[in-house]
Amino acid sequence: MATKAQLGKLLLPKNPEQFISEQLLINSIEGLPIHISHAVRVYHLPIHHKDPFDRILVAQSQLENLSIMTLDPLISQYDVNVIW
Repeated sequence: MATKAQLGKLLLPKNPEQFISEQLLINSIEGLPIHISHAVRVYHLPIHHKDPFDRILVAQSQLENLSIMTLDPLISQYDVNVIW
């Protein structure tokens, strides 16, 4: 979110630190750390997407059995559950 806001692709009503922290609390969302297993999984992914941040999200989604909320059509080419 912070990167998208910095690039002007996402308008946040407050600074990222405050907005993201508040939203995590309000929506009972926990952060997911990046583990070595996630980074290694990226190696085994087909190269549908070249963005390293998106590829790590795909790897986390697969290994942690989590859905991804995104409008990015490239993400749906992976074996992940996409919401939105």
